[in-house]
Amino acid sequence: MQACGIEHPWVHQALAAEHALDGDSVVVATGTASGKSLAYLVPVLSTLLDGSEAPNGRGATTLYLAPTKALAADQCRAVKELAGPLGKAVRPAVYDGDTPPEEREWIRQYANHVLTNPDMLHRGILPSHPRWSSFLRALKFVVVDECHTYRGVFGSHVAQVLRRLRRLCARYGASPVFLLASATAAEPAVAARRLTGVPVVEVADDASPRGELVFALWEPPLTELRGERGAPVRRTATAETADLLTDLTLQGVRSVAFVRSRRGAELISVIAQERLAEIERPLARRVAAYRGGYLPEERRALERALHSGELLGLAATTALELGVDVSGLDAVLIAGYPGTRASLWQQAGRAGRAGQGALAVLVARDDPLDTFLVHHPEALFDQPVESTVLDPDNPYVLAPHLCAAAAELPLTEEDTELFGPASAELLPQLEAAKLLRRRTRAWHWTRRERAADLADIRGEGGRPVQIVEAGTGRLLGTVDEAASHTTVHEGAVHLHQGRTYLVRALDLDDSVALVEEASPPYTTVARDTTAISVLETDVEVPWGAGRLCHGSVEVTNQVVSFLRRRVLTGEVLGETKLDLPPRTLRTRAVWWTVTEDQLDEARISPEILGGALHAAEHASIGMLPLFATCDRWDIGGVSVPLHPDTLLPTVFVYDGHPGGAGFAERAFHTARAWLTATRQAIASCECDAGCPSCIQSPKCGNGNDPLHKRGAVRLLTTLLRGAPEKEAEA
Repeated sequence: MQACGIEHPWVHQALAAEHALDGDSVVVATGTASGKSLAYLVPVLSTLLDGSEAPNGRGATTLYLAPTKALAADQCRAVKELAGPLGKAVRPAVYDGDTPPEEREWIRQYANHVLTNPDMLHRGILPSHPRWSSFLRALKFVVVDECHTYRGVFGSHVAQVLRRLRRLCARYGASPVFLLASATAAEPAVAARRLTGVPVVEVADDASPRGELVFALWEPPLTELRGERGAPVRRTATAETADLLTDLTLQGVRSVAFVRSRRGAELISVIAQERLAEIERPLARRVAAYRGGYLPEERRALERALHSGELLGLAATTALELGVDVSGLDAVLIAGYPGTRASLWQQAGRAGRAGQGALAVLVARDDPLDTFLVHHPEALFDQPVESTVLDPDNPYVLAPHLCAAAAELPLTEEDTELFGPASAELLPQLEAAKLLRRRTRAWHWTRRERAADLADIRGEGGRPVQIVEAGTGRLLGTVDEAASHTTVHEGAVHLHQGRTYLVRALDLDDSVALVEEASPPYTTVARDTTAISVLETDVEVPWGAGRLCHGSVEVTNQVVSFLRRRVLTGEVLGETKLDLPPRTLRTRAVWWTVTEDQLDEARISPEILGGALHAAEHASIGMLPLFATCDRWDIGGVSVPLHPDTLLPTVFVYDGHPGGAGFAERAFHTARAWLTATRQAIASCECDAGCPSCIQSPKCGNGNDPLHKRGAVRLLTTLLRGAPEKEAEA
């Protein structure tokens, strides 16, 4: 098959293109570097080159959505290269928060392939749809790239943004076909339909050639140091990954190290640069960090250097994980399990995209899940990737999008079919809250503020906190408001482009953190306290004498102090108190209770009860990402020897997003397997009294005290004896 002069060597590309050109929405769910881009570029370019005119005289248009700015910019480069010989018939342009104002009007009027992200579609394009009317009227295809990333609360928001887009397109007489690309995922057609709201054809047969991938599981060695409660301490995944990146760079191997946090990316690049400078100084300039929060010009410069080969090594957050084509990349280092098998394979697949052999190394953190995976590789290599979890009907998600939709175009009862049955129940509530006003048969947005600002689609909350250098007033970058309490509190160490800063003041009213350059021999980790109350129990299942429950809760959290830790070893150097306001969160949780008889059976005395519950809570949070599409930073937990709402010893695990994200519900329905794996992870750990590999948590606000390893094993053993035989019964 040929289209636009592009040859299709693989069946899945040809099949997907044929479905799209026939008017069927389609999801291509094949492995990384399998040519998914070509599967949607063929129908897109064919349509743009077709020459058919829309009713208003403007040629057909297409819209491309990417979860990150880096991916949209990368795809724009690819389209320009591919369409170069075709002249001005294809006019691609990136439209995002970094696009200069003078370019935006030209894009609205003349670009026929607009590349953007869900955030800009939500806040910029849809609220200004009259200015985009000619583009929307001619819209033929909507490409949703890396659609497996739209999960949890973020995915639920994007699902509603796409429904608003479909509604406005219908208003202008268009009915675009959706083309979705996903890494291999469980039930991709089901997830794609839930995301878009339209029937989707699945193409999942992958016939693309690939080079050999050598995958190593790497556990850092134990050190002679002792951590909290005297536990043995492993060398950190950050230090180990920095060493590996240094070695690969010295050998001329083009490598990317993926890190969970912005701070981790900066640390790895700094350590690698210092070690390279000691050996071969020019090589130090060929290693850098890439993360969110950089200024636009910094990101573009790093992307160019990576593509050109000027950079040999890069320490990056997931801002660079998704689909960015780095040809010639030979190795990928993954500092800590990224939370899901889908993300793991997505990151590993960045290497060897040109068909050459490649290396991927998962460097385990001192963490229950990472340790479990290193010692049970079958959990990675013999298991399918996870299902994508999202809930567009979540009222915390749906309500603000109904307001945004009403501001774009008054809502009618007919629109409830598009937005789902839950919308019919919410509209009267929004009217009662005076967010909407009903006039005759339609609901109108009547407030002065922008309705789109009610929905924070990435769940970040509030306006970003600006990080400003105190002496010069120079803006270094930004951090999400929700993360500011833990990352830029007074006294925090902040890393930016290889330079180290100390936060002198955090002004929450003005959303500014003032920093000064410094060279402390430590990093900082925030500590918090958490309380939880049950609002409503939806389901309660007997587990012997105990109970497994799922329902709504309210969580109150407050950052109270921070630890100073030595960079390479993680050794605690001291703790400093903080005075920050508490935050409240209404969300969903799974929880289990045990009775006095069960405690007697497990030989749990009152003296060790708190430690046993606390240890089981930590380990279960660490293991949940193996069963739900989340990572431990998406969820939280609380354990209480006598909870006032249950009047029993209780362990809670909750979603860390307003209204819930589906993770706790997944935990409820897989509880037997989840808690069995949790017990196994604790029992099989070689330590005596508990360590970061089994029951200690990097998130613990109580300094990992109290904890009782053997008590947790006995407690879980007793609880699991009463578990139903089949998960479906839960």
